[in-house]
Amino acid sequence: MWIICIQGKKKRKATDPAGGSSEVYKERNFMGKTITEKIFEAHLKDEPFEGTKVLSLDVVMCHEITTPVAIADLVWRGKDRVFDPSKIKAVIDHVTPSKDSKSATQAKILREWAFRNGIKDFFDIGYNGVCHALFPEKGFIRPGYTVIMGDSHTCTHGAFGAFAAGVGTTDLEVGILKGVCAFRQPKTILVKLEGKLSKGVYAKDVILEVIRQLTVNGATDHVIEFSGEVVDKMSMEERMTLCNMAIEAGGTSGLCMPDATTVDYLWPFIKDEYQNRTEAIKAFSKWHSDPDAEYSRKLIIDVSDLEPVATVGYKPDQVKKLSELSGVKINQVYIGSCTNGRLSDLRYAAAIIKGTRLAAGVRGIVSPATPEIFAQAMQEGLLKIFMDAGYCVTNPTCGACLGMSNGVLAEGEVCVSTTNRNFNGRMGKGGMVHLASPATAAASGITGTLTDPRKFLK
Repeated sequence: MWIICIQGKKKRKATDPAGGSSEVYKERNFMGKTITEKIFEAHLKDEPFEGTKVLSLDVVMCHEITTPVAIADLVWRGKDRVFDPSKIKAVIDHVTPSKDSKSATQAKILREWAFRNGIKDFFDIGYNGVCHALFPEKGFIRPGYTVIMGDSHTCTHGAFGAFAAGVGTTDLEVGILKGVCAFRQPKTILVKLEGKLSKGVYAKDVILEVIRQLTVNGATDHVIEFSGEVVDKMSMEERMTLCNMAIEAGGTSGLCMPDATTVDYLWPFIKDEYQNRTEAIKAFSKWHSDPDAEYSRKLIIDVSDLEPVATVGYKPDQVKKLSELSGVKINQVYIGSCTNGRLSDLRYAAAIIKGTRLAAGVRGIVSPATPEIFAQAMQEGLLKIFMDAGYCVTNPTCGACLGMSNGVLAEGEVCVSTTNRNFNGRMGKGGMVHLASPATAAASGITGTLTDPRKFLK
């Protein structure tokens, strides 16, 4: 038996086990790895079928819409228990407070289950917020983590350099009970963002442009890895906006490399684990893709000439420049959600709205994504700016985004929204949703039509 090295790969030539004279060539790949490949390798528990990886889980997240079904089945099977209460995070966030008996029952099931199983990180009415904003805010996500939830926008947490994916009820149930989840090894698409964003162009505009270029099926069975000088300069909130909508291109998850920005965001939660920030940055660098990692596709986008955009139609890849959409009338403005309900989003919108009023016939709704964001926005006077302009400021909730509460559209109505989906009927049967940045939503509320926010920037 002998080993040779050819072009970065080691090839082994072995004698036939049966003792014959034929030779079998086996190849082992020594090329660099992507961050996803590194996370899968570090968490691999089993591979029952070739390409199917059973991974250990660091965090299992739960909310009151998808988890009660899993809970009910576990109870029915006599397995009402959890693999590790400290690794399960639960929140009531989609219909909160409950709007009817059915939504109250869903909340009750989750609430009682959390109490029965000693889940301390359960966020009930008054302490709850939009899951994908609340859980990062609490420091529950770390670079290199594996995270699942019965919610498609779990990919948001990949902004921290974690593999985070939405799963179905069966996988969620197994995760709760055993702390593992099976995945097909996804390939990775590298999206490199170069150049410099112009004034009035935000992370939401960037991800809508990425989806436009990839299409809604372009990243199916793939992870989207975001990199480049534009990403490097983004805040964690902006990176979460990017990763949040990876699913809208069909992606399993979205990922950003952890760096000093990641460490600064997490420092209040990790300061006792590292001597200083430099040490933490060095430790997290092991969750970087290697320079020679292989990608199934590379998409390079220079954002320098990117303009503010919004969706049209009923698919997230149907995107047009705001300069091409003047005159499109709206009935409602919605600012909030796991995509754009964070403090920076409220600041962008308030800067445009200050001193103005909503156009006649247009209603506005603002939902800060967490109680902490709500409190900070109130301290800064942002909520007063919204209210003075005629906006209704609501508690943190996901309700309007999926047409369940707090902003449902009537048939034929049009909403410019900072949420993440514009599917037919998403915010109400027969309604039309135009996805846009908080700045665009704010500017459109002033004019009553889809409007380029740059007209209002000072």
